[in-house]
Amino acid sequence: MAIFIQYIDTLKLVSIGKNDMYSIEQLEAFVATVKTGSFSSAARALNKAQSVISQHVINLEIDCNSELFDRSGRYPQLTPAGKKLLPHAQVLLSQHQRLRDCAQSLDQQAISELTIGLDEGIPLQKLFNIINELEAKFPTITLEFLTASSIDIIDMIDTERAVTGIIFSELTIPAHIDFESIGSIKFDMYVASTHLLAQQIYDNLAHLKLHRQLLIRSRNTKSSSFQFAISPDVWYADNYYILLELALQGHGWCLLPNHIANHYVDSGQLVMLPSEFKEIGWQANVDVIQHHRYSHEPVFKQLRHSLRQLLTYSA
Repeated sequence: MAIFIQYIDTLKLVSIGKNDMYSIEQLEAFVATVKTGSFSSAARALNKAQSVISQHVINLEIDCNSELFDRSGRYPQLTPAGKKLLPHAQVLLSQHQRLRDCAQSLDQQAISELTIGLDEGIPLQKLFNIINELEAKFPTITLEFLTASSIDIIDMIDTERAVTGIIFSELTIPAHIDFESIGSIKFDMYVASTHLLAQQIYDNLAHLKLHRQLLIRSRNTKSSSFQFAISPDVWYADNYYILLELALQGHGWCLLPNHIANHYVDSGQLVMLPSEFKEIGWQANVDVIQHHRYSHEPVFKQLRHSLRQLLTYSA
């Protein structure tokens, strides 16, 4: 297998046109320069000399018969030709990595351990019915469960600390992570029934800026694409149950999944933010994500299939 991988690396040529041959190294240098913003940064990212990166890009420009970067400023900027080529280069590099991953896995033994990252804001009570199904089909599998914010789980998958994640959808995820939507969860804005915001109906949301906001943030301080700061006064947590407790104690208002808040609304401890605009919440999609290195494995295919029932499964 090592010889086969070496053969793939030796080839590293992709025919894109009738007479043109563009190497993987050229495309990697091009994409890395765009991603990092300079030839020197791309060289550090790819662990190569800057002169090598620059030459790969120059050779690619010669093969394309077009300038891909405007070098007149301090940092290279994509030309129209470069912008046109970029998405094709990104897709080709992604497919090349998938080929390498597939080739490397051909002689590997079946996966014996499965780590699943879970966002606690997603209702997970029904997950154990799905786990029972998985265990019945793969009785020797070892399972590990990690809880974190959705942003942190994406990082776990990216670094392969976990292989499967159940998260709220994010606008951007790494290209080597596969995903599919399995449903949605309703969110609304909540505040303690004793909080000042609960005492009157507001005709606009500008009043929220006058009160502390309780917000989800990842452990590396990244915010979710739908959890963003409105108020200048913000407290942060990395899971919704801490936000809930802070809200119940009157420390501020927050966006919560309805299934977490409903019990406390029914008991009178929590109220949906009083507003003339009745529908100020939204539906957040729930995704299953997996590192593409493992997506073809039978155990992960089975898990994806079962997780499609997570939000509809009857216990």
